[in-house]
Order: sequence, then structure tokens, then C-alpha cells
Amino acid sequence: MSHDNSGSPDSGDRPSGDASRAMLSDGAPLSVSLTDTDLRVLETLLAPLRAWTSPRFYGLENIPTDGPVLLVGNHNLMGGIDAPLLLPEILRRRGRLIRGLAENVLISVPGVRDLLHHFGAVRGNRRNCLALLARGEAVIVFPGGGREAVRRKNEKYALKWEGRSGFAHMAIEAGAPIVPVAMIGVDDAYDIVFDGDHPVLRPLRWTVEALGLSKDLTPPLIRGIGPTLLPRPERFYFSAGTPIDPAPWLDAPDKHAAALELRNVVRKELEEELRFLFTERERDSGRTLIGRLRGLLNR
Repeated sequence: MSHDNSGSPDSGDRPSGDASRAMLSDGAPLSVSLTDTDLRVLETLLAPLRAWTSPRFYGLENIPTDGPVLLVGNHNLMGGIDAPLLLPEILRRRGRLIRGLAENVLISVPGVRDLLHHFGAVRGNRRNCLALLARGEAVIVFPGGGREAVRRKNEKYALKWEGRSGFAHMAIEAGAPIVPVAMIGVDDAYDIVFDGDHPVLRPLRWTVEALGLSKDLTPPLIRGIGPTLLPRPERFYFSAGTPIDPAPWLDAPDKHAAALELRNVVRKELEEELRFLFTERERDSGRTLIGRLRGLLNR
């Protein structure tokens, strides 16, 4: 999925007026409506992951059923593994298709770009995000971006938001409430064998830099069950917190300071949601596959 690239109100792809906001980059559609066939295909594709992780969802009633809203979440290890389970759940329960802000490297690949566009994702820049919010859409953003997803050892569930306030600028400008969305599970389903800083991965770092990316985005070598990439069957947990109204920051004389303050408020609330999920998980006898099977047998 996506990330928030902007750190200041003047950075990157800023719209020059309302007309430019009505256009999305890369030919992405402004409006997306999924058919019953689309939903069946999506559910079929996600069925194995859903069965393997048996996800639990909390607080989805906090997501407004209409009007612009910015969902702000934490990226987990490798990113994009758990979020696909969240989006159809919100569609079922709240009747809203969440528009994702996709990584530039993904949206640049023909075929992948078309698939992402079909299901509502757009390139992750401010112009696209503001255009969607202006239409009253629900947009999800991951401020930690790729660096939060390609985490290092000892960074389990850490928020890497240094210099990331773009989402707060957009929420203030659009007058869109922010809903913090916490996700846990993936970081426990995999172990990091070598992270991106390890000497063993030096050739991969060179490759990443040759592609024009920061070496900080070098992915780790991970393992799930045994030496394989099959994740351990950890349950995934999701929680949406109480919406945060950006109105108190709207008329602040220093827009950048206001965005930083709002970002810190959102970060604190997201960390609270993460702590809530850790507590729920600790008392969940069905956290593991064995626990879930035992629960079924005891019914």
C-alpha cells in the first residue's frame, strides 16, 4: 500500500487550484465502483490469507459512513500483507471503498498499476490525496512509508514517522477527520534473519540504490515457518480509533507547526490503539492456529 511522502506544506505535487485537484496522476479514475464480480474475485484472492490469520477487527464503527476521512495506519513488516484484509471489511461494515495511496515503485509497473487503479488505489502524492478528499472519499495513508515496512531488527511495530507530517497538512487543508488505524500480527508471523544494514545484504543494497532508491529501503531477509516465506499462522488484529477533528489547527498562523502538533496527536492515539491490540492479543486463546483449532474442538 501507501505512504505519505510529504514533510512540509510545499513539498511535491502540490495542486495549483481546484481544477488541478480534479485530476489524478497516471490516468487513475476519480470515482471507483466495484461490481459484485470484483468483490467475489477479491474475496477469493484473500480467502487463504483470511483463513490462515483469522483476523479480528475492533472500532470500525469509528469510521464515518460519508464525507472525507483520512485513515492513518502503521506499516508492518514488508507492508501490504495485512492491509488488504482491512479494506473489504470496511466496505462490508461501513459501505465505504477505501482509496489507497500506492507506493511509487508499484504504480509505475504496467499491469500492476491497472490492477491497483481498478480497486481504487492511486499514486501516493498530495495532489491525488487532496483530490479524493475534496470528493468526500475515504483515503488510507501510512506515514512511515517504505522505511517502516522494511524495518530493522528490534523495530517490531515501531512507528518511523520522523519528518513525516504531510498527512496532517492534508487533513487540515481538506478539513478531513483523521481515524488512527492500528494493525498487528505480521511482525510476529515472520522473523528477520538479516536486516537491510547487514553486510550479507550489501549486493541487494547496491541494487536498491541502482534503482534510484535510498539504501534505507533495502528489504530484510525474512523467514516464516521454518526457512520458508510462509507466515506463521498468527492472528491479525485491527483497531480503528476515535476520529480526530483537525478544526482546532485550521487557523493556526504557523501551518507547519500546526501540522507537526496534529501529527504528534495522531501518533499518540495510534500508539494507544496498538497497546489496546497487544492487550487483546494477550488474553486471546485463539492467537495461534493451535489455539483456534482447540477452541473449535471444545465447542
